[in-house]
Order: sequence, then C-alpha cells, then structure tokens
Amino acid sequence: MLKLFILAARLEALTWAGLLLGMALKYSPLAMESGVWLFGRLHGGAFLFYFGVALATAVVRRWPWWVGLLAVLAAVPPLVTVPLEVFLRRRGLLDHG
Repeated sequence: MLKLFILAARLEALTWAGLLLGMALKYSPLAMESGVWLFGRLHGGAFLFYFGVALATAVVRRWPWWVGLLAVLAAVPPLVTVPLEVFLRRRGLLDHG
C-alpha cells in the first residue's frame, strides 16, 4: 500500500507539472492547446487515483485523522504531494513497520 501511495503522489505531481506546462504553452505566443488537452485528462485521472489511494492508505495504515486530511488536501495545490511525501517519510508514516 505504501509503494502505491508513493507512486500515486509522484504521478499526481508529474501530471500537475505537465498541466502547468500545457497552460503556459496555451497562453504563450505559440497558443498550443494540445498540452492542456492531454495533461488535463491525465491529471484528472491521476488526481482521482491519488485521492482514492490516499484515503485507503490512511485507513489501512491507521494514520491520525489530520494526516489523512493533509494527504487528501495535498492534491489540490500544484506539486504539494512531493513535499508531503518527504514530510510523511520523516515522521515515520511511510515506514514498512
């Protein structure tokens, strides 16, 4: 379950970065909308995947309620799932114990 959570967190951040790049290209002089089209769909799927995995991990690993809430909310602002992963690792919540 922990490996799945880490994969979901990194995938969510990666698709966020792609979506931000796509938006930058869309509003640049190049006016390319294909990046938003592609990464918007990928990020939507990655967001839902991360949301479900974060909830499941919080329940299975018996994280405190505030950690589960933090994990779910980390998917909303861009690229926050990566620092959250570091925070959880430092607190020992991503250990296999």
